[in-house]
Amino acid sequence: MSPIEEINIDPEFSVFKLDNNSPQPLNFHKEIGTDIIQFYFCLRGSGQFIYNQGAYTLELPEEKSLLLYNPQKQLPVHLEVKSQSAIICLMIPIKKFHSLFSSEAEFIGFLTDENKEKKYYTEEKITPAIAIVLTQMLNASMHPSVKNLFYKGKTYELLSLVFNYNEEQNIDNCPFLSDEEDVIKIKKAKDIMIQQMTEPPTLQELADLIGLNIKKLKIGFKQIYGDSVFSFLFDYKMDYARKLLDEGNYNVNEVGLKIGYSSASHFISAFKKKYGITPKKYLMSINSNNQ
Repeated sequence: MSPIEEINIDPEFSVFKLDNNSPQPLNFHKEIGTDIIQFYFCLRGSGQFIYNQGAYTLELPEEKSLLLYNPQKQLPVHLEVKSQSAIICLMIPIKKFHSLFSSEAEFIGFLTDENKEKKYYTEEKITPAIAIVLTQMLNASMHPSVKNLFYKGKTYELLSLVFNYNEEQNIDNCPFLSDEEDVIKIKKAKDIMIQQMTEPPTLQELADLIGLNIKKLKIGFKQIYGDSVFSFLFDYKMDYARKLLDEGNYNVNEVGLKIGYSSASHFISAFKKKYGITPKKYLMSINSNNQ
């Protein structure tokens, strides 16, 4: 798969996945107009913007996002993605973007009338909720028939999280997450569930393993990962199953066993619940597209 993938959401509205797993830097060049808002999210590693033949540089560190908008000057994008780094970029025309937030323009600085001709720059930390969406976008391997729909939905979800002004829903403001030790324990719980997905522990067993009571485990997991423990595990298992099917090295029964389903019928039912199609029909659709 190419380290640079472009997904066109709408005319001039694109998502770029920059996933550099090579030992060398990856250079991303793009000519853009002055009417384009640029969003950059660094999930792993780091990146560096290079302007005026290196006379000026701008760093994009890990777990940081940049929003860039300059209606006064057209500057070509030259982003150097460091080795073992992953960055997702959104490029959206200001007219399209304004239509999404027309009733909320006063809350977004560069959309107000007095600022519409001014350049705008902001750097923010990537929240756990945003990181989840970005990870889904980075790792997604979608069927061509739903690929555009998937990325369109995820892009809108991402923007809603970036411009979320409801503190009650902002998990960075949650008192529970201010305790770094609890955050580490919740992340450990997620790792345990993934490692033991074929025979996962009960909630009580999981709580005992990480040293939290069940209430804190349930609340904290929901706040960090946006779902309950077992709903998260279900989605993870189905995503892993789909990737195994994509590889083409296992039949349906083997995939079901690998993710913990001793009964093929139970796996088929679960897969259909998640994707609306049986594993067999999914395999057939892959094979027909590869012919």
